[in-house]
Formats: sequence, structure tokens, C-alpha cells
Amino acid sequence: MYRILIIDDHEVVRAGVKGLFAPGVAEFGEARNGAEALSLIREQDWDIAILDISLAGRSGLDVLREIRQLQAKLPVLMLSMHAEDQYAMRAFKAGASGYVSKASSRDELRQAVLKVIKGGRYVSPSMAERMVFGLSSSDKPPHEQLSNRELEVLCLIASGKTVGEIAESLNLSDKTISTYRRRILDKMQLSTNAELTHYAIRNNLVQ
Repeated sequence: MYRILIIDDHEVVRAGVKGLFAPGVAEFGEARNGAEALSLIREQDWDIAILDISLAGRSGLDVLREIRQLQAKLPVLMLSMHAEDQYAMRAFKAGASGYVSKASSRDELRQAVLKVIKGGRYVSPSMAERMVFGLSSSDKPPHEQLSNRELEVLCLIASGKTVGEIAESLNLSDKTISTYRRRILDKMQLSTNAELTHYAIRNNLVQ
């Protein structure tokens, strides 16, 4: 029986992942945030952790790095609402064993989980090709210099979210989000949200 830890702040997502497996195939642990996840990893053994990349209040990539420190061999499959272009490479560099979109089919998600549990790595064929070409390219796009949280804020701004909406979804203050926005504009040498949105669309950062 597989032991699967699901780390996501949305109950409906956790329930959906559990529903991928027939009764008796797997035992599940559930964590709503990084602190709960790390506590469960310290206390119990797991075959895989399925980690949301956009946890409230903290980036899933930051949690991933702490998991790697606690259990270097624990396979971690990143589950994300963001397009693969945004985070897949960052996730693999941080130690993920796989990356799958929440927009994927139930069959694809189940196959990804099983492949990672068995020691493999999972990324969609289209993303695998883009990653290969990305590794061979010396030209890095401007958004590559952003931190993980800055990239997340950029994508939320480009998707039409207000500062207040972003702050609420990430469990941060409006002031903190405004600070991230200023840093993003400075690093990318842009001036307005409209320019950020245009850049994100042009670079496939928003769907």
C-alpha cells in the first residue's frame, strides 16, 4: 500500500487526489501548509509527497527545499495551477521529481504519481522538449532573475488580480505585495501593470 502525503491548502484538491486511487491502494496524510507538512515528514515515512507550488503564505518551492533537507530521498511531485513554462525548471532545480498541472486529466495525474513513486521523473512531453532547448540556450529571459515569490506575484498581476486579491490569496499584506510589485518592475525595467501583463502573455507565463 502506497503512503501518500498531500500538501495543499484547498480541501477539494486534497480530496480530488485521494479520489484517484481505489480503496486499499493507498494511505493518505494531509497537510494544509508547510509547517504541517514538515511535521508529518519528521514523524512518519512516506512513499511520495504531492506538493502545491502556491501554498498560502509561503512558496511551495521553499517548502520543497526544506523537505529535501529532512528527507533527501523522498520523491516530491509538484502540483501547480501555473503553466509549466513558469515553474517546472525551478521545481526540478529545487529537487522535485515531477511537475504536473492541476489542469491535467485525472489519468495523467495518477500516472505522474505512480511514475514518481517508482523512482522515475515526470514532466509532460511538451515541457520536456522546452526544458532541453532551455538548457542549451545562453539567453535567459528577464523573468528568470525574479525570485520564486516575485514570479508568482507577476503571474497573478498578469492574470488580472488586484493587490488586495493577491494579498488575500497568498496570506500576505497589501504592503508586502506592493513591495514585490516594485521589485518586479525594477528588475525587469518595466513601468506599469500593463507592461507586465504584455510581457507575461508574450512569454507564455499566463494561460
